[in-house]
Amino acid sequence: MLKVLHTADWHIGQTFYDYDRTFEHQQFLNWLVDTITTKEVDVILMSGDVFDVSNPAAASVSIFYKFLVSVTRARPNLQVIITAGNHDAPARLEAPNPFFEFYNIHIVGNVQRKHDGTFDYEKLVIPIKNKEGKIDAWCIAIPFLRPGDYPVVEGTESQYARGVVALYKAALDYVLTKQQKGQPVIAMGHLHILNAEISAEDKNERAIMGGVEFIPVSAFDESIAYTALGHIHKAQRIGGRENVRYSGSPLPMSFSEINYKHQVILFDLVNEQAQNIHSLEIPVSVRLIRVPGKPKKLSEVLDELALLPETGIYTIEAAPYLEVRVQLDGPEPSLRHKIETALINKHVRFAKIEVNYPAGNEQGEAVLSFDSLHQMQPITVFNKIYQSRFDSLPPDELIQLFNQVTQQLSIKES
Repeated sequence: MLKVLHTADWHIGQTFYDYDRTFEHQQFLNWLVDTITTKEVDVILMSGDVFDVSNPAAASVSIFYKFLVSVTRARPNLQVIITAGNHDAPARLEAPNPFFEFYNIHIVGNVQRKHDGTFDYEKLVIPIKNKEGKIDAWCIAIPFLRPGDYPVVEGTESQYARGVVALYKAALDYVLTKQQKGQPVIAMGHLHILNAEISAEDKNERAIMGGVEFIPVSAFDESIAYTALGHIHKAQRIGGRENVRYSGSPLPMSFSEINYKHQVILFDLVNEQAQNIHSLEIPVSVRLIRVPGKPKKLSEVLDELALLPETGIYTIEAAPYLEVRVQLDGPEPSLRHKIETALINKHVRFAKIEVNYPAGNEQGEAVLSFDSLHQMQPITVFNKIYQSRFDSLPPDELIQLFNQVTQQLSIKES
């Protein structure tokens, strides 16, 4: 039996509303080392996006390497398999492989070809060995696929999706030529499965190629014991299959995840099957908070902010990220200043403001043509936009300021 841990989308080096997240990443990786040790994990599958950018800072790379040193010291027989994600630089990520492989660490960044132009599937298939050096399982470790990384399938509309499916099939066929009885096959992928649930606020999960990259779950043959996916940041089963999963990201990517439990996946490989598949919740090192819970008038919001704890002896790196929710009846030019003033010496990191306005005119107006819009005076357009947003005409002071700006622009143009 092999005990396997599946994780993905660490995004080391990422900032959250311009706040550094080094502390959070370090806390997660420390917890991961402890978990792998106490749970006696044999194999780690890290399915892409180790870093947040393709050219990570030296400090981010150092965090990654120190983790690998710590975890392999804690578990000398541990096998680590890492694939590159769309945020990673494939060649940069796998450059230390000659050194890493000495410690049973395997990183797959690129899809390589042989001299004759055919795909080198041997580089994508990693044997998983036990303490005695005997092969217990096989891993199809495929990184994020870019154009040219997959076979060309003639006569199909979605070249990318069909090509990805063909690559996984060919890699599985290659494994089957080596597989012996009792050796399960697992697969890794950093891709967007069709109908996967994504977060509306998470910009990292948006379609990269306009949606043509969506891959059907059928790309992963039913004979594969477990498929460890990365790229989508919410942990989930795919296509109703218990053994095809996204582990999700270890850190929150937006305030929509305020009540979401981040996790890694653990499972056992027994008799060519994945058994006892379950999640382990990752402890929260920095909380997300919203004040107030529901939008309120600015005066009430400021009163609630005044009740937040003072900085005191707390360290700023562990301070919660704060979203302030305000209900406004009209423009409030000094909104941010008032909130920032209220937060002086408070043990929070002010991240964003969510502003809510009254519902606009329900009757609505007909959509204007370009010609009609072109014939309107700027002040008329301004009045219509303001009224649609605030359900009232703009105040005289704002109209005067708008007229001053348009006059100055007219003088410059002339």
